[in-house]
Amino acid sequence: MTFARLAALALVTGLAVPAMAQMVAPAMAQTGQSTLAPVRSITVAGEGHVRAAPEMARVRLGVSETAPTARAALDAMNAAMARVLDQLSAAGIAPEDVQTGQLSLDRDYARARDGQSEPEGFVASTLVELRVQEIDSLGAVLDAAVGEGANRLQGIEFMLADQAAARNEARRAAVADAQARAALYAQSAEVALGEVLSISESNISSGPQPMMGMRMAAAESVPIAQGEVEVSAGVTLVFAID
Repeated sequence: MTFARLAALALVTGLAVPAMAQMVAPAMAQTGQSTLAPVRSITVAGEGHVRAAPEMARVRLGVSETAPTARAALDAMNAAMARVLDQLSAAGIAPEDVQTGQLSLDRDYARARDGQSEPEGFVASTLVELRVQEIDSLGAVLDAAVGEGANRLQGIEFMLADQAAARNEARRAAVADAQARAALYAQSAEVALGEVLSISESNISSGPQPMMGMRMAAAESVPIAQGEVEVSAGVTLVFAID
């Protein structure tokens, strides 16, 4: 290659590099400017609550029996629980609505004497969980169970028959609450709301669920205060600011 051709090639290359740099620099500047531009937004949280009278109840009740030997305690517990289950069936509780939830056999430390830790005898206990589909019959069901030997009641939980429908209603109320709050904030700040950028759900709960933990004494009438069941939902919405 001659000296003249080398000189010409160097001249062309030197001119092309600055020209390309001038073309790329504005494009990079524009890209960086659009990426760094902040998105103005309003973030609000909404709550929705649905309250209704309970329609069903879930109950945990059972039998606890003590005896000098483990075999005697277990036999007494089995006999009492069999009578309770028969009575629950007679009260209209379907077999599919009853499930054994706990079964235990322990030394009876409650009968220790003179402050000694040495137990005397054994205690056998069992609990069943049952659904009471007719809420108005709950008191009668408890009375019937106690009358046949049930002496433990661990808890009562009141529920709605269609929990999913109540939760969806609470969700809709939560979204409406969030929208109203966002509109208020935008009006106060003298800005215009844009589209919804994101939706996130949180804090779905059911309550109140009155619970009782106690030893039941005699076959007295059991007063039941049903109150109301509340289903709640929470949502967070992010709105763009136009």
